[in-house]
Formats: sequence, structure tokens, C-alpha cells
Amino acid sequence: MSLPASSERVRVHTADHVNDRIHTETLARIERLAREPDDIDRRLQALDCEWDVERLLETNAASLTLLGLGMAIAGRRGWLALSVAVSGFLLQHGLQGWCPPLPVLRRMGVRTAREIEAERHALLMLRGLVGGPEVDVMTHATAAMGRAPRTGSHAVAHR
Repeated sequence: MSLPASSERVRVHTADHVNDRIHTETLARIERLAREPDDIDRRLQALDCEWDVERLLETNAASLTLLGLGMAIAGRRGWLALSVAVSGFLLQHGLQGWCPPLPVLRRMGVRTAREIEAERHALLMLRGLVGGPEVDVMTHATAAMGRAPRTGSHAVAHR
């Protein structure tokens, strides 16, 4: 059994339609910012505050583990099962990149660190291109995200 690469393990275990929706939403934000470049810095600041799926899983796992342990210490030993289950899920996620809460979080739009950084990189590239010579900023921004550019309304030229 081979394990997926760390950088791709969450995407591999996420339904294609969910990955596509997250990617499409990211491209739509970049396209809007190509037309409204004054908002790029604000979006970059928002990206600095965005929690990735790993951070959310780790924080929730630690919180639930502590809750289970605290309740067990308070005399409710059955709560130890929560700590054991959550630790098992976290181990499974660490090894395979999947655990039961992952599909729910991904459907909620929680992105990987790599997806967040791809948007940041695309916006930094876009910020450097806006105001320069006429270029197809969406082609450059999409390339920065590591995907082929989409056709139709996503091919936006900006001066």
C-alpha cells in the first residue's frame, strides 16, 4: 500500500466535484480581483487569516481529545472513548490524508494550505501584472495556481 504525497493527500481523498468547486470559487475570486485590483491587498490579508484543513482538523482533534480526557478525569470514564476515537482519526489522517470529518470540511469549502498558497501566489502575480502592458492576467494567475486556464469568461485581459 503506497501513501499519497503529503502535498496532495487531502485532494486525493476529496470528491472531484468538491475539488472542482473549490477551484472554481478560487478562480472566480481572482477574476473579480483582476477587475478590482484595489481589493487585492485586502484579500491577501484575508488569506493570512484563513485556516487550512490541517489546522482545523488538528485544533478540533486536540479540543475533543482534551474534552474526553477532562470528562474522564471528572469521573465519566466512558468519555475516554472520544479521546481514543479522535486520536485514531488523527492518526489515520496523518498516514492516509483521510478521516471522517474531512469530507464534511471540504464540502464546507475548507481548503488545503497548498490551495490557499496557490491563490496567494496568483494574486501576487496579478498585483504585479495589473497596470503593466496588456496581458491576459487570468492566464498568468491560473498558471500560478498550477492548472490549465479555463475558457470563456475566465480569459480576461487587463491593462
